Amino acid sequence: MGTSFDHSVLPAMTPAALLRLPRPLVLASRSPRRAALLRLLGFHFRIVPSPLTEVDGQPDQQPHDYVAQLAREKALAVAQRLKQPCFVLGADTTVVLEGMYLNKPQTPEEAAAMLQQLSGRTHEVYTGVALVRAPELEFSTGVARTEVTFRSLTPEEIAAYVATGSPLDKAGAYGIQDPFGAVFVTGIRGCYYNVVGLPLGLVYQLLQHFCHAAE
Repeated sequence: MGTSFDHSVLPAMTPAALLRLPRPLVLASRSPRRAALLRLLGFHFRIVPSPLTEVDGQPDQQPHDYVAQLAREKALAVAQRLKQPCFVLGADTTVVLEGMYLNKPQTPEEAAAMLQQLSGRTHEVYTGVALVRAPELEFSTGVARTEVTFRSLTPEEIAAYVATGSPLDKAGAYGIQDPFGAVFVTGIRGCYYNVVGLPLGLVYQLLQHFCHAAE
């Protein structure tokens, strides 16, 4: 005779619950997407946006180094202002097409041009993640890379997406989680959450490393 279990009495288990962070967590980003992804893992955290702004133009660094440095600088800028012990999480995402950086577009026209460049091609998405232990200012960083392929887009599709305003606050002028982004992408190779803006597996590993180091 089988045994039935009442799952309603079991405690909710999340990755955050497994880690049992010894310090409060602070997200050094105003991105609603990053906050939503962090909550997906069950974390409770405070948002303290970094005062640093992204550099316009084409950086002279390799993408891996570029996003790692920006993520670290963002997290450190917030950690240095906080008095109480905590973990500060910073991140930076960029899109790279054949060596060209496609950061957040400044105008609808620039967004449309970026989408036209991505049309029918494969590009790379890099996200640097930095975790800083405050007030000691010890840090650890990591980078995720994902290849994303777009199908060929029509001018009408590009114009309709740009008209929503959504591309203007996103690297590469698109969000894979958007309705249009969802139908533009034909394939990805790597972490999906990296393309959204926060590679959750990498975030978990960095937090796990700091938790173990504190034992």
